[in-house]
Amino acid sequence: MQLKSFLFCSIAVLASAPSLVSAGGPADKPNIIFILSDDHGIAEVGCYGADNYKTPNLDALAQSGVRYTHAYTVPLCGPSRALILSGRYGFRTGGTNQDAVGRISPESEKLMPVALKPAGYVTSAIGKWSQFPLEPADFGFDDYLRYKGSGIFWNTQAKGKTYVVNGETKELRDREYMPDLMHRHLVNFITKHRNDPFYVYYSLSHVHTEILPTPDSAPGSVDDSEQVYNDNVTYMDKLVGRLVDELNRLGLREKTLIVFMGDNGTANARADRATIGGRRLAGAKGSMLEGGGLVPLIASWPGTLPAGQVVADLVDASDLYPTFAELAGANIPEGTIIDGRSFAPQLRGEKGQPREWIYIQLARMWYVREAGWKLNEKGELFDMSDAPFTETLVAADSKNAESMAARQRLQAVLEQLNPAGGIPDTGDPSGRHASNVAKRKKKEIKD
Repeated sequence: MQLKSFLFCSIAVLASAPSLVSAGGPADKPNIIFILSDDHGIAEVGCYGADNYKTPNLDALAQSGVRYTHAYTVPLCGPSRALILSGRYGFRTGGTNQDAVGRISPESEKLMPVALKPAGYVTSAIGKWSQFPLEPADFGFDDYLRYKGSGIFWNTQAKGKTYVVNGETKELRDREYMPDLMHRHLVNFITKHRNDPFYVYYSLSHVHTEILPTPDSAPGSVDDSEQVYNDNVTYMDKLVGRLVDELNRLGLREKTLIVFMGDNGTANARADRATIGGRRLAGAKGSMLEGGGLVPLIASWPGTLPAGQVVADLVDASDLYPTFAELAGANIPEGTIIDGRSFAPQLRGEKGQPREWIYIQLARMWYVREAGWKLNEKGELFDMSDAPFTETLVAADSKNAESMAARQRLQAVLEQLNPAGGIPDTGDPSGRHASNVAKRKKKEIKD
């Protein structure tokens, strides 16, 4: 199934959300659960047309709400999370590469819970936190469970021996599965705060490496095998279904907005198998091609959000901050430039003002993307009519009227944003951890 190119009209502006005020009391405030999968692209979700993966619970979530077909974020996990939680592009926060995210401070950036807490929300961060410094509580979260590193499942992993809950270091016990522990923490949190509006940043272990057998894998399953990877996708999907069941049990389902998103595209080792209609996406995690930053985005809010919608509006991860703030009746922290544009009206079934373009940056690479075209920092223009499968470079001297007009529009956006005038990126050009790059180069030399 080929994703279609799409068209829409809106006014091109540098999206900066205004201060927001509540239109009603606590009863009007939805609970918000934001689920962030790890290294999990659109071609690994059934309702996006995945050839090789079945995700019935995610598909049901999409059927109960809205599935976005053109949602984008930074193609590596640290900068992606910085964009999601701050609503600000990397050239403003400095979070343009994996190492730089660790230099973001509570003084420099007011993350999501800082905006939501004055609006009466109790907040929790559960799961991966590794690129950020300090603890989630230092950035405003009332409650948290976090582990070291990425892809933690069992205590047999080097970084899986311990985890931290609200400042207390605990041991991960033998045969205790971290994703199940995280799920229990989430259920306990929402049960305790069932009468309060709550926001949960639920950052999953799945499906980041190491790819290890799940509790549902067959005995003797082989680490990192194709079947075990399938098992991990299936288990993640199962946890989403269990969460929905708990919300129904607690009578909270129609009071709760669930948003599911990927933190970047499929990891390179799995990208060849992540196909739609037999076609591989261009690029993968870490790439500035479509497969790096195009991610699944599903929103479900029964009774409020229209069911079974498929929306082609452009969304980038900076939009989550102002969207959640608007739904919560929260104010954007004073003096903060937010790059995102709220899509709260669309979640309420209204037309809203969809973006005309999105912007993505990793390290010293960036691009601005509209419906049919993409322009990068090198001045290269791409025809995106066959995206996400191919991106066709347009000759710099092309006299085609349509491509010339697109180049002019997108260049104007980049000049307005002026990413080169922001906080300079000083990390590895790939955006990855410098230590990991050095290890990879050392291994290549040895091999």
